[in-house]
Amino acid sequence: MKQSYFRCITLLVCLAIAVLLSSCGASGQKAGGPKKIRIGFAMDALKQERWQKDRDLFLKRAEELGAEVSLQTADGSDEAQMKQVESLLSQGIDVLVIVPHNAEVAGAMVDMAKKQNVPVISYDRLVKNSAPDLYVSFDNERVGELEAKLLLDRAPTGNYVLIGGAPTDNNSLLLRKGQENILQPAIDRGDIKIVANQWAKEWLAEDALNHVENALTQNNNNITAVVTSNDGTAGGAIQALAKQGLAGKVLVSGQDAELAALQRILAGTQTMTVYKPISKLAPAAVEAAIALAKGEKLNITRSVNNGRIDVPSILIEPIPIDKNNVDVVINDGFQKREDVYRNAPPKSP
Repeated sequence: MKQSYFRCITLLVCLAIAVLLSSCGASGQKAGGPKKIRIGFAMDALKQERWQKDRDLFLKRAEELGAEVSLQTADGSDEAQMKQVESLLSQGIDVLVIVPHNAEVAGAMVDMAKKQNVPVISYDRLVKNSAPDLYVSFDNERVGELEAKLLLDRAPTGNYVLIGGAPTDNNSLLLRKGQENILQPAIDRGDIKIVANQWAKEWLAEDALNHVENALTQNNNNITAVVTSNDGTAGGAIQALAKQGLAGKVLVSGQDAELAALQRILAGTQTMTVYKPISKLAPAAVEAAIALAKGEKLNITRSVNNGRIDVPSILIEPIPIDKNNVDVVINDGFQKREDVYRNAPPKSP
């Protein structure tokens, strides 16, 4: 009798354990539920306001679609990014999304992922000389064209300074190509003269400041426009101009629609920025990552050559912003009205 009793208790305990185990799956999944897609997101850095927004929007969309994201940030270090990608791959991610610090160095990271049959998306910045499955970005050559065109329309003659971004970032090269597409005919006609042509290491504002200071010294402050490639370097350029009492008198371009840049545009010290609707970019990357992880085919109509292959691409159209259409950025939810207009001069009656 006692043996039957204990056998009964043992059986009930085993059944309880089995039920408990069957109710739990990997990553907290219910039994029989779909496996969560695991996305490895390897970012270069988060110092700039723009990249913090990319991160937040990316994570939000992934959560909405039930995907897990393992996020790593390299803080501008090739070595750190390589180790982080190795770590992500060792965790068994289903797809890798990478914002490369160095377009060339990151090619080895793509190759490493592909050897493990992990699909790769090159996010915003194109990884060179490798075979990523997809490039999701904005038309960066078009961004450069927009930066140069608005300045040239307002100042069709004079001395121009070009300040590019990090030379290790392929986007910097695409931006410069777009700027030259617009400026070269005016250069050939002799309407404008490029008196300085520099690159800002790591997109540093202080590097741009130094380059513009040197250009002002070498040209006796005779500068008409400074084509800077993003809002951070625009801020550095404007600091240099302000020291000479030229802020607001010399045209300055930028991109990313950062809060400080929009405030400078309203104050009159920065001429324009280019808004890249990240609210479209980050979700598109997440949706594509999930599709690739599932082995689904993407509907791609464009490609960009990275030195090895024509990379299938999703390219989103950028929008030029000046003081006349700042509200585009606000209405899109990218910046808050009260922040943008906080220090704006009162409108004339």
